[in-house]
Amino acid sequence: MQPSTSPLSTLPLDPWCIRETAFDTASHFLRETLFALGNGYIGLRGTGEEGYTGPAGTSLDGTYLNGFYESEPIVYPESAFALAKTNQFMLNVPNAKGIAIEIDGARFDPLTGTLGRYERELDLRTGVLVRSLEWTAPGGKRIALRSRRVVSFANKHLFAIEVELTPLNFSGRITLRSFVDGAVKNQEAGDDPRVGSAVSGPALQTVAVEQDGAFSALVQRTHNSGFTLVSAIRSVVEGVDADAWQEGQRAGQTFVCTAVEGQPLRLTKYGSYHSSRDYPEGELLARAQETLTDAQAAGFEALCASQAAFLADFWAGADVEILGDDALQQGIRFNEYHLLQSVGRDGRTNIAAKGVTGEGYEGHYFWDTEIYIFPFFLYSKPEIARKLLEYRYAGLPQARERARQMSHAKGALYPWRTIAGGECSAYFPAGTAQYHINADIAYSIKSYYEATGDLDYMAQAGLEIVLETARIWIGIGSDDREGRFCINEVTGPDEYTALVNNNYYTNAMARMHLRFAADMADQLARERAGDFARVAAATGVTSEEIAVWRDAAARMHLPYDGKLGIHEQDDSFLSKKVWDFANTPKENYPLLLNYHPMVIYRHQVCKQADVVLALLLLSNEFTLEDKRRDFDYYEAVTTHDSSLSSCIFSIIASEVGYHDKAYDYFMETARLDLDDTHGNTHYGVHTAAMAGTWMGVAYGFAGMRVSDGALRFAPTLPRKWQHYQFKIQLRGAQLQVRVSGQVAEYTLLAGDALDFTHFGQEVALTRSAPAARISMEAQA
Repeated sequence: MQPSTSPLSTLPLDPWCIRETAFDTASHFLRETLFALGNGYIGLRGTGEEGYTGPAGTSLDGTYLNGFYESEPIVYPESAFALAKTNQFMLNVPNAKGIAIEIDGARFDPLTGTLGRYERELDLRTGVLVRSLEWTAPGGKRIALRSRRVVSFANKHLFAIEVELTPLNFSGRITLRSFVDGAVKNQEAGDDPRVGSAVSGPALQTVAVEQDGAFSALVQRTHNSGFTLVSAIRSVVEGVDADAWQEGQRAGQTFVCTAVEGQPLRLTKYGSYHSSRDYPEGELLARAQETLTDAQAAGFEALCASQAAFLADFWAGADVEILGDDALQQGIRFNEYHLLQSVGRDGRTNIAAKGVTGEGYEGHYFWDTEIYIFPFFLYSKPEIARKLLEYRYAGLPQARERARQMSHAKGALYPWRTIAGGECSAYFPAGTAQYHINADIAYSIKSYYEATGDLDYMAQAGLEIVLETARIWIGIGSDDREGRFCINEVTGPDEYTALVNNNYYTNAMARMHLRFAADMADQLARERAGDFARVAAATGVTSEEIAVWRDAAARMHLPYDGKLGIHEQDDSFLSKKVWDFANTPKENYPLLLNYHPMVIYRHQVCKQADVVLALLLLSNEFTLEDKRRDFDYYEAVTTHDSSLSSCIFSIIASEVGYHDKAYDYFMETARLDLDDTHGNTHYGVHTAAMAGTWMGVAYGFAGMRVSDGALRFAPTLPRKWQHYQFKIQLRGAQLQVRVSGQVAEYTLLAGDALDFTHFGQEVALTRSAPAARISMEAQA
């Protein structure tokens, strides 16, 4: 399948909506992703209910369930001990949104007959996808069609569709067929490992079809992972009886309607998905029936009202307001909306690299969650952030098992790629070798505790994760001849540099991890002695072991080149020749699709931010001059082939005073999917880059940092903007930050008090003095 070549700039700009006004096969594949709907569990790509009959390779009619997967053995022609043995991949599950419309035997299809007025809109405040059009059948009969689609945030198992059809120049018979289609399969990856799975053919076996009037359900099982799925629909046309039907793996209802010119017909369809990952198999059908019956009783309008109320609450804490760049305003709201659509909120699921909009990276969860996505939820919806941490705690047993496979006698090693907790990365140099995943998770736990003060979470789960994962650094580290603690043969965030000694990011984050583990152990031992005793007994951690951690952290080797005045990415990075960027054709990017990994590994070339990312996460450990020199050096050798990269470079560029570069990098992130700048959004959105847009505003232009619990700001205002505004939650308070002209305004919206600094100046807000207005004219 090839990416769209149609520019997304043709979409009208609206700060709260995305909208298209033409049905175009050249951009259809891409817009299926952009108009996808989800609720953190169900994901429906933005294909029409009638299906798609355009050219091959210009559509993927996918439906996905976060955390529902099939497994398969990983076959290595040449295997080795402890390589990942089993892959997990998100499934394209039965399509339950299908609705066929026939007008005297002519089936409605936008690509046949004549399509007149056409518009499709997704309003980010309502969460309802609306399509309206006029269509003339080949025989001349004309209809107006309006459909609304919603995937419920309030009930993760539920979606609904309403189709209203009005005959404009005739009266006669119109047949509506609503169905659930189980004859689906996953997209095959081909030569691009980022696209989909390597499995062909159906992954679900249909074992039963259940029908009862307006209700139809498919009961299916996976072949290997052992799950049962019930995909169900309930379809209603007021005043018209439903005739149940089944054809192969399709089942549904037929409504034969007598249409009157000018009078609308309305079909309302409720759909649900329930699996044995959530409930006992014997309960699935009954739960599906109950979900759909209750939804029908409440009605479509009630579902829309619930959706709007949920989103009003979300935007009250998450909205970023920007005046001066309409494209950017639309982009950042679109990104935040897709993050909400993609994130698991049940403590058992996470957020995939492509969310629930496509099959890219097989639906796997990565470190993207902790380092890129987690901050957005932490400061806007901390209850969702906690659910993401609960997912990692649920995976702790598998992380312990993986540590044993990797020859660690104790401790836990989290997987690089996973859905259910097992390691799914078949290419270990860019997967398993990225041990920094442990420190990334510890960093998110540290950030959560500093932002919330939730000591209950630390006692219940957080400390256990932090202690078990900290042990791995002692397991893989060793002292060199100079007495430095070294971590050898690992891969850092930059996937164009693999299996190196003393990757700076890894070592610096490991040092943070070891210190945090020791400090939290001491704190809980003092303040929650009973809880600490329970965790210590469960893990076997001793005071002697904790002392070893502090010692290793104190002696951690952090590579630095005094001649260049930069932090070396690893011990060997600067000894390699620089990639020949001048003579690399544009079509040879991304490099990973055009060069053998060994060719890339022998060069100074970065796929993404590595040392530069450490400058952000461990900001207090570097001077401004350090950051400027590191930025200058690594910018020159970074391709930004990863969508994770530009937002980090934007943030550091802003901090060191490169304001034009900061804005340019920021814009690459902000509309990455809307403008398809990486040419692969048709396979699914880039959730980490979407979250990077929020980071770019808060961490970049506002200069926000939270270090050891201390909050600080150093805001600047991009030249194109009149103002920007966002809110954060911290330690039980909600703070609004507004920057306009040469003034920063800070307002305490909730909570008793909040202290922070503005360019080093102390600011204290209280209920009685909730606002501060500070000039930035004399600031750095």
